[in-house]
This record gives sequence, C-alpha cells and structure tokens, in this order.
Amino acid sequence: MSASVASPDERAPQPVPPPEAAEVVALPSARGVAGGLVRAMARPRPLARETVRLGRDFAAILRGTDRLAPSEHDERFTDPAWREHPGYRRLGQAYLAWGSSLARMVDQYEAEGADWHAVERARFALHALTGGMAPTNTLLGNPAALRRAIDTGGRSVLQGMGHLVEDLRHHGGLPAHTDRAEFAVGRNLGATRGAVVYRDDVVELLQYKPSTQQVRQRPLVIVPPPIGRFYFLDLRPGRSFTEYAVGQGLQVFLISWRNPTRQHAGWTLDTYAERIRRAIGVAREITGSPDVNTMGFCAGGILLTTLLTHLAAIADHSVHSAGYAATLLDFAAPAPIAAFAGRRLGAGRRVSRPRGVIPARTMQSAFSWIHPDELVFHSLVHQWLMGEDPPASDLLAWYADGTNLPAALHAQFLQIFRDNSLLRPGALTVLGTPVDLGEITLPTLVLAAADDQLTPWTGCYRTTQLLSGPATFLLSSGGHLQSLITPPGNPRACYWTGGAPEPDPEDWRAAAERHTGSWWQAWAPWTIARSGDQVPAPAQLGSGLHPPLQPAPGSYVLDRPPA
Repeated sequence: MSASVASPDERAPQPVPPPEAAEVVALPSARGVAGGLVRAMARPRPLARETVRLGRDFAAILRGTDRLAPSEHDERFTDPAWREHPGYRRLGQAYLAWGSSLARMVDQYEAEGADWHAVERARFALHALTGGMAPTNTLLGNPAALRRAIDTGGRSVLQGMGHLVEDLRHHGGLPAHTDRAEFAVGRNLGATRGAVVYRDDVVELLQYKPSTQQVRQRPLVIVPPPIGRFYFLDLRPGRSFTEYAVGQGLQVFLISWRNPTRQHAGWTLDTYAERIRRAIGVAREITGSPDVNTMGFCAGGILLTTLLTHLAAIADHSVHSAGYAATLLDFAAPAPIAAFAGRRLGAGRRVSRPRGVIPARTMQSAFSWIHPDELVFHSLVHQWLMGEDPPASDLLAWYADGTNLPAALHAQFLQIFRDNSLLRPGALTVLGTPVDLGEITLPTLVLAAADDQLTPWTGCYRTTQLLSGPATFLLSSGGHLQSLITPPGNPRACYWTGGAPEPDPEDWRAAAERHTGSWWQAWAPWTIARSGDQVPAPAQLGSGLHPPLQPAPGSYVLDRPPA
C-alpha cells in the first residue's frame, strides 16, 4: 500500500487501503502466521548455515566493518549517529544482519518448493517481527528521538506519552495515522458538486453536476469497493478522480455503499450486484441513454464482474464497456494477502458471525500489519517517541474512516480467494445465473500499478486474458492507492501504454511506451471514445422519476453506526 502523499502530507505514512485483496481474506491468525515463520526457521541445515554466517557477521561488526549499511531509502537510519557514533553504528549493523539472515531463510524456504501460501505467511510474520524489533522503536535506541527529548527538556517525551494514552483509549492501541480535524466530508473531502438521485437500504447513487457546456450522452457509473468510503475517489479539489471525470465532459454517477451493521449480516454478492444493476437503470433513465459505461475500483470490480456475467447470461446489453482499477479476478498468483487465509474458512467466519460484520476497526488493524513499518512503527516513532502530532492528510483521513463488512459477503469473498471460484464457470451463482467470466464480451480497460503488493500488476493483467471482449491494459507507477489517486501534473508519476495484451505480461511491458503523468490522461480518451455524441449538459440533476433527494455526498457516507 512507498512514498508519502503530497504536501502538506510529507511525513504521512502510505496507507494500505481496504482493497478487494484485503476484503477477501480472513483476519490473520497469530498462531497460523507465527507458525509459518517457525516452520521456515526450524529446518536444520538452513538454520545451521545462517547461524554460522550470522556469527561471522557479528564478529565483523564488533571489529568495525563498514560492509553492512542501511539503505539510503530507509528513513529509520537517516540520523547521522547511525554512521558516526560507534555504538549506534554497530547496533544498526547487528539489526540489519539479523533481519537479513531471517529473510534469507524464508527465501530458501521458498526455493525449496514450499507452498506459496505458507511462504507469504512466513514473510508476513517476518516483516512484523523485524519491524517491531528495530532499535529505532525505543527511545534509547533512536538517536533522533533521544536528541529531541534533550532539546525540548523532556517535553517531547511527555507529549508522546499523551499520544500513547490517547491511542490506547481511542485507536485500539495503534498510533493514530492522521489528524482528521482539518478534514470534513462534504467540506473539503467528497466535495464535488452533485446530488443523491436514488437511495435504498443498501446504496445511494450520486449524480455529479456537469462542469462543461457539452457532455457525452452515454453516462459513466463508478462502482467503489464495499470496504471504505467512496470518497478516496473524491479527495481534495485537484486530487479528485470524480472531479477530473466530470471535467472531461462525462456524465458521472457513483455508488455510495451503506455502512452495514448486525442487521445487515445477510448481505451477499446478490445484494450488491442487484444494487449495481439498479444504479445502471437509474443512470439510463436520467440520461436517456440505452446503456452505460462502468468503472469498478478494487473489490468494486469483483462485484461489477458478477453482475456483468449475469447480464451476459440474460442477453442484457445495458453496459457498453467496463473499466477495472486495481482489481484481481484470478487469485492463483502469489501475493502477501495469503498470510491472512488458510485452508479452512472457520477462523474468519468465527470473527464475523457473532457481530454479523467484520468491524471497521478490526479490518483496519489487520490492514496496518500488512505494512507494519509504514502503518505502525513509523507513526509510533513520530507520535510516541518524538511527541509529534499526527500529520494532516486527506488520504489518511479517508483511511481512518473505515466501514464494516457483512458476514455473508465476507464468507463469499473468503471462498473466492481460497477456491479461486471466479475462474471456474458455474462455481458461483449470482442473481440466479452462473458466473462465467468468458461470457463477458464487452470492451474492457484494465489498470494496474507497478509497485502494487496487494493486487500485483501481473495478477491484474490476467483479467485481459480471462474476459472475451477486446481489452486495453494500462500500467501506472506507484502502489495500490497512490496509483489510483494521482492526478495529472505530478512529475514523479508515470504510466505505460501498449498494444493488445498478449498472454505474457512481461512481453507487454517490454514493448510498452512510458508517459509522464497520470493514467487518468489515458483512461479519459478511451472512455470518451465509448461515451457517444456530445449533447447539451442538463440544466438540472435527476429526473421526474428520480429527483434529487439531497446534495452530494449524501447521508450514507456520513453514517458511522457501531458494528
């Protein structure tokens, strides 16, 4: 889920969003994850070999070797004391040697043919263990924090203790990622002008006000994931995908999912697919278009896919094209999310059944441990040791604003992940028809991110081979979330375009053309070309049948009921 988000968020950690990869997994079993690491470490020959090597490294460190040094990109060891002070230099080198030794044992475990699920569980535990054991997580082991304590006469220590108490009381014992006080949904988040034009017990449908005099006739219906609020697609002005899409002359509709509680435990794939179908019908009625373009983000792409197979089965042509952003449909490839899933589904279900949902805080805690250095220990050092206030970040404010996941949908996602059910025609049934990806023949655009660890780009690329229609593939720089929200104008961002996707993703990338900027700039002309003729922008939102109910961002995005 990595670079910090743009100013004023320069020291904000990169959040791991709740994407479809995370949504389909069970909550991690500490015993299962730790057991995976123990099995990787407990093999006699690799253990003996690494013990000897580590002993040699420690001896060299004591003699004053310069061979071991932290990466220049590792911000934990940027303080000059790690290079200049003999004690801190040796402490840092010993930590790096120990961590490298454990990592080599896991790599050897993989090389010897261990199941990739077991390897990913071992790596998950390894990252948590080595991250937690970093000397920089303690006051005496962090020269920068110690110097700050001296310079402030101990005030930073007292402030850090205050943050610690606050986090124990209100954040489940994990350090807060951001100060949300500067952001409010409807004021400077989710603030693109629009209206709710449809509402039922599961969704609100937002229609956005055109910002151009002419618009394309065929509307765009955006399907966000059912975990997390929709407004990661509508951050501050200038950082909003929704705002950008409206500015391209598109008629934009976006689903806002309701935050489920215990009484909604029975919501399933059918529940969500049916609401997407209704949203498409409302967008068609309001615009007068016989069909729509669609765009599914993260797990929204999974939900959209199940509906598309149903529409194909009943010869319904109300969807003209489909876009996918950071969506996995094939779960056979190795990925870090395997650390959260085992052969049995009982553990995850035991968590969700008593409450009817997986609570937002529980999910967020699990996601944080996928990248513990960025999402746990980075904040721990800055807030608890250095006494700094959490940074102000629109992206992290969204990340902290989680939602629950219904128990029934959670169980289905677990099954999809464990059994790779989407790839087996008829293994799933949605809205009364079997799911068969090969029956989807409409044009598709598939987006992936080069540094995405949760939904690896080669796995996302597989979608171009699984569906039967003409496919276009885009590859963006960045990780899972940065890639989605990076607007044009960022000189550090880039994306790749290429020809028709062939089976091998590496062949496609080798021949692809690199562009500076945001993938939005390639997505827009692809979508516009499939959006029909230009027509005068409507003077009013909604229609007689579907009048505006309230201004965007609506009420569901503000709903924070207890789990």
